[in-house]
Amino acid sequence: MAAQTLNAIAPIATKLIDPTTAQVLSPEQWITLMAIAETVIPKLQQDFATVEEIKKHIQNPPNDDVIRRFLAESVHDSGSFRLEIHRMLELLLLKLFMTTAHPPTNSLASTRVGALISSGSTRLFHEHNLAEREEILKSWERSLLLPLRQAYVALVRLVKIVWLRTSTTLWPILGLPRAPVHGVTGTSFEYPFLNLAADNDPSTIETDVIIVGSGCGAGVTAKNLAADGHRVIVAEKSYHYSADYFPMSELHGADMLYEGGGLQPSDDNSTTVIAGSTFGGGGTINWSASLQTQGFVRKEWADQGLKVFTSADYQASLDRVCARMGVSADHIEHNHGNRVLLEGARRLGYSAKAVPQNTGGKQHYCGYCTLGCASCEKQGPVVSWFADACDSGANFIEGLEITKILFNDGRGSRTAQGVQGVWTSRDKSVRKEVVIKAKRVVVSAGTLWSPLLLLKSGLRNPQIGRNLRLHPVCIVVGVWPDEIRPWEGGILTSVCDEFQNLDGHGHGAKLECAVMMPSWILPTMRGLGLDYKTLAAKFKHMNAFISLTRDHGSGQVYPDPTAGTPRIAYTPSQIDRKHCLKGVIALCKMIYVTGAKEIHVCNGSLPFIRDDIPNNKPADVDPGVNDPGFQAWLDKIRADGLDLTSTSFCSAHQMGTCRMGTIEKTSVVNPDGQVWGTKGLYVADASVFPSASGVNPMITNMAISDLISQGISKELRTEAKAAIPQPHL
Repeated sequence: MAAQTLNAIAPIATKLIDPTTAQVLSPEQWITLMAIAETVIPKLQQDFATVEEIKKHIQNPPNDDVIRRFLAESVHDSGSFRLEIHRMLELLLLKLFMTTAHPPTNSLASTRVGALISSGSTRLFHEHNLAEREEILKSWERSLLLPLRQAYVALVRLVKIVWLRTSTTLWPILGLPRAPVHGVTGTSFEYPFLNLAADNDPSTIETDVIIVGSGCGAGVTAKNLAADGHRVIVAEKSYHYSADYFPMSELHGADMLYEGGGLQPSDDNSTTVIAGSTFGGGGTINWSASLQTQGFVRKEWADQGLKVFTSADYQASLDRVCARMGVSADHIEHNHGNRVLLEGARRLGYSAKAVPQNTGGKQHYCGYCTLGCASCEKQGPVVSWFADACDSGANFIEGLEITKILFNDGRGSRTAQGVQGVWTSRDKSVRKEVVIKAKRVVVSAGTLWSPLLLLKSGLRNPQIGRNLRLHPVCIVVGVWPDEIRPWEGGILTSVCDEFQNLDGHGHGAKLECAVMMPSWILPTMRGLGLDYKTLAAKFKHMNAFISLTRDHGSGQVYPDPTAGTPRIAYTPSQIDRKHCLKGVIALCKMIYVTGAKEIHVCNGSLPFIRDDIPNNKPADVDPGVNDPGFQAWLDKIRADGLDLTSTSFCSAHQMGTCRMGTIEKTSVVNPDGQVWGTKGLYVADASVFPSASGVNPMITNMAISDLISQGISKELRTEAKAAIPQPHL
């Protein structure tokens, strides 16, 4: 990396609102949960031998006092650990494992009967010593009883996530800076958010267009309509944070920038969905990847009757949105992980290339963008599209959750007249009802929330919420002999597309790099106690990669019957898991040929440990993949497969729940983006994708929204012209 100003980014501290005082667990369950947590992350011996064991695995280790504090830290040492566990439980992370629907798990280890089932002893879990508790947890992992295996995965992963977010000793042992050491804090656009009176009286506002949500589709829509002279209001249920607050900490960023604390489990707990929930939506926290819709996907959609996707107009929209954000691959400097991907592909004869970035035609060497981009180089909606819209007169409201679309029910179809919602002040002290009257309503709330708003507004098309696509991914981690500081550099600047068409119909896997923040990667990896802390200490030697699958299977989003929030019914299909595994095996080979000494597949299998690499001398190793030991390990990975319980499937791409189509029977919106059976109501976000895009969806989302918003603007201009009295001749 070229020399730049160091340590110039100093984020303003944020403050979390404490969880409620509601009793999410019984006292007995709290005792059991904290005993489980202390087993996963215990206070360990800080003797000379243990300190030396940690030092043996890391290059440039810190002083012994730092290592001792790291070993001594347990979950009981941090008041924020239990607060965050409480917060995550309130967000229903463990809804499958703490309800009467799963009685063996509900009483697991906190009653005598449950203890007998789960450990073969009537002693309660917390009554065992540390070594015994660790053996009990390991027995759950191997158990023939599915509820025990599910409990192990859910509970252990939760503990690891919360410890990694709240630990005060991990970052010092890694030498991980609080903020990027390259670059400076940029100047944020100042948004004049509408101020609502701090009273209990409902507020009524009038406009031409109300846009619900503030993600990538909303940004393009707002810019186009405001630039054409229409009155526009953008309503976002979350809040805006300027660049001065970025990057947030892992703990605060998860709560303030993501839906559900950054963890939305599918109903069967097979897949964790990661979705933005902040001003700018996914465009605020994504990884800058800017890939246009591929030809075979465009043809697939056109063959369904949506001819616009093979038209010059659609290509013009793709090019237009890319031009506004300065999308280019010309200024990339690849970090270690992306160099591994490209070089590994080259050595194995795989197809790979650089991924264009939406960084305004500049080099962007930052690995923290998933917690907010401090430099303002990433041209997401807040930096680009909404700033343009504001300059053209658009208005914005934060903290406004739209709960209902208002219709003027007439004969034949329903005409949207506006929306109704509840505004909550940033400090949560004021809540009031708001009605916004509008000529057009554009729902851009994202794939999880857009279908829920349609359903809550009384629409009954059975396709609403169905056809969910997620691009499920499996993570593979390599550990190299040298310290590589994986958090530095652009996150996703390369892709291997060798395996993107495994079925001859455009379904397969793409291989990419992952963000390297500890709480994003380490929870998916095996280990308890000293083994896990030793693994965590190696993080500065690691890089993580994903096998991202263009899913053939689909799922559904529907409202939680109690909270009204999104529930996700999704299970990676057998064919999609087969495709994902092909990508996993390829990643293992790419990591091997580039000199890694350990390879971890996040499917519960034991890692590959390579003992023929002299420390700090990876060049001495023959990087061929025909080593019998390595091939035997790959065979074991193939045999283990990607089991739905053990494998950590994740998704950061949600698509398809308001699918576009040519007939109402199989879709939610027509080719213009208008909701079937209504007038004046449109959807403009990734939920309208006819199927999975196969690439990071931002550019496809923006291009479709560009076309939809142009059509809306044309309609409004035609109506305005027709309303002008014509002179009598």
